[in-house]
Amino acid sequence: MNFTLIVCTYMRPKALLNLLHSVTRQSLYPNQILVVDGSLNTETETALAENPFRNLDYFRVTQENRGLTKQRNFGISKVAETSAVVCFLDDDTVLEPDYFEEIIKTFKTEDSITGVGGVAINENNWIKKEPNKHYNKNRFYEFEGYIYPEGDRNILRNILGLASDLGPGRMPDFSHGRTCGFPLNDKTYEVDLLIGMSFAFRKRVLDQIAFSHYFEGYGLYEDADFSIRAQAFGKNVINTKAQLSHFHDQAGRPNKYLYGKMVVRNGWYVWRVKYPNPGIKARFKWNVTVLLLAFVRFGNIFTTSKRTEAFTEFSGRCVGWLSLFFDKPKTT
Repeated sequence: MNFTLIVCTYMRPKALLNLLHSVTRQSLYPNQILVVDGSLNTETETALAENPFRNLDYFRVTQENRGLTKQRNFGISKVAETSAVVCFLDDDTVLEPDYFEEIIKTFKTEDSITGVGGVAINENNWIKKEPNKHYNKNRFYEFEGYIYPEGDRNILRNILGLASDLGPGRMPDFSHGRTCGFPLNDKTYEVDLLIGMSFAFRKRVLDQIAFSHYFEGYGLYEDADFSIRAQAFGKNVINTKAQLSHFHDQAGRPNKYLYGKMVVRNGWYVWRVKYPNPGIKARFKWNVTVLLLAFVRFGNIFTTSKRTEAFTEFSGRCVGWLSLFFDKPKTT
């Protein structure tokens, strides 16, 4: 099964090289690698010229195609006709040696699987459940013999009855699902949402739909939007054996005010893509959860050293929420 890797990058030459070096150590190597670079300088181009990689094609795009969504769609337009699967990776990830082997193996198990994601092992906080030990349900989430310690925001949601009753990766009718991922138990799980740092789709899906123009720019939640629309063609799954590390390089990210605003507005957009006409209870829970999370962020002003970041993100979340009363995103 031939497959293409697309990496969209912006001003991160060192992180990109770390990823590509991990690709060279794969048990299954991509038939095509497309690097789509939106950088404002030539550092990434120079780095790749000095460090050649097999099967790699490099494209430095202009403003017309700059931004994650545009770069993803540009890359898709360059995919070889012989590729059956297209893999996307963030440029600040590093792969375990059998990552691609596990991704392709998952596609081969069932034709109805059209999207596959991996898991970031350096961000995995699941622990084995100890027998005969009591775990407070507000502070710990239990799943298939494993325990996940909840953060402050989720403890509050549990206490207030705002937590999802669905499993990880599933979107409830009020949108705010569980973001804890899955334990590293070598199982594969069906989900609604795949994460853009590590997802792959059959090419036949990408021949039918593109990444939404709504997310042009930084593109927060464009992965969730695409995952939901891809379900029209088959199932999305996460294979916990497809492993990588995600390092969240801060270069190229928006300021916290814009980020906070996007969390709310883009979150509303994705919610309405999945649930165009939610009920009154779901609408209430969505709004209450948005405000709760905003004020949790406000509380970080007093609990962290990054007070300015906390305040500006809180402000962005509030402005984003208020803007929905007179300027809702259009999902059609």
